Amino acid sequence: MGQFIDLTAKDGFTFPAYVAQPAGKPRGAVVVVQEIFGVNSHIRSVADGYAADGYLAVAPATFHRVKQGVDLGYAEDDMKAGFALKMAVEGLPAPGVLQDLQAAVDYASKAGKVGIVGYCWGGLLTWRAAAEVPGLSAAVPYYGGGSTTPEEIARKPKVPVLAHFGKEDHWIPLDTVEALKKAHPEVEVHVYDCGHGFNCDQRGAYNAQAAKLAKERTLAFFAKHLA
Repeated sequence: MGQFIDLTAKDGFTFPAYVAQPAGKPRGAVVVVQEIFGVNSHIRSVADGYAADGYLAVAPATFHRVKQGVDLGYAEDDMKAGFALKMAVEGLPAPGVLQDLQAAVDYASKAGKVGIVGYCWGGLLTWRAAAEVPGLSAAVPYYGGGSTTPEEIARKPKVPVLAHFGKEDHWIPLDTVEALKKAHPEVEVHVYDCGHGFNCDQRGAYNAQAAKLAKERTLAFFAKHLA
């Protein structure tokens, strides 16, 4: 079990982050970036999982600039509320929430090299962070909605990237995943026989087999780049 702490971004904005500590000396750190549902019980459990795997895990509340204390479920109303909050954050002046990710990376760096993993909208932020946030050593976006648009594909990641997508993801067409692969042969891309949100065991789209394989690949990737 972790706890919430306060972090402060470069512009002076203070926001909460859920921090889960490993049992022994950390083998590095992982910043866990939320979906559009806040740092909810699922994201906290993901952070706890990385702590159990030996990493200091930090999950910043990336909605805090537009609304505090967001902790949504996965019903249709939650989806609508989360999407509206995401659009509000996306509309912030640059660098927007990337400076909050920077603060999380800076805090996490006390444990060693820092990786970042994000889901859904968090996957998009993870892709951006790979190009824009100093202090990272690896990035793993899961089904990053919007990350395969021409504008996002044009970004140049500065760290190794491992990307997970679902073959049946209605939000991220396969041809755009192929466009990402073609533009970035250096990015390790895996596509699974499932839909969007396959890692989340609180969603109907959960696919235990794909989630397990993706996590194994992610842990191997972090072990390689955060050692």
